Amino acid sequence: MYRTASQTGFVSEDAQYSLPDGIVGLKGPVDRPAPGTLPLRGDLAHIALAGRYLAAHYVVPVKRAIGASDAVLKLAMRDDADDGSTLAANSDVELLDVAGDWAWITKGPEGPSGYVRMNALAPDTGA
Repeated sequence: MYRTASQTGFVSEDAQYSLPDGIVGLKGPVDRPAPGTLPLRGDLAHIALAGRYLAAHYVVPVKRAIGASDAVLKLAMRDDADDGSTLAANSDVELLDVAGDWAWITKGPEGPSGYVRMNALAPDTGA
């Protein structure tokens, strides 16, 4: 049984950006953005970046929210990593990847992006 994006909580249906259609390709070299800006890593990128940046895999993000306190995005999955942007409490974010206790999140395909501990996110209501 297949589920629609709205049934799974994926962002694609409510997003303010469009997902690529058809075959996606790159037409030449591109500059790598600064860490903490676009949701792009060597192994994974936001699906909306597929036509602009090459990654091994692209992900359709899942809607989540920051918890009751502001969250500082880290540039790596370490507590002592450099700080990136700060996201306001209760603000909507897009979850791209989870590794252990760390979540890679973004505000959208234009960033900012970074890592937070899972407990920085509001509980997943499963809606």
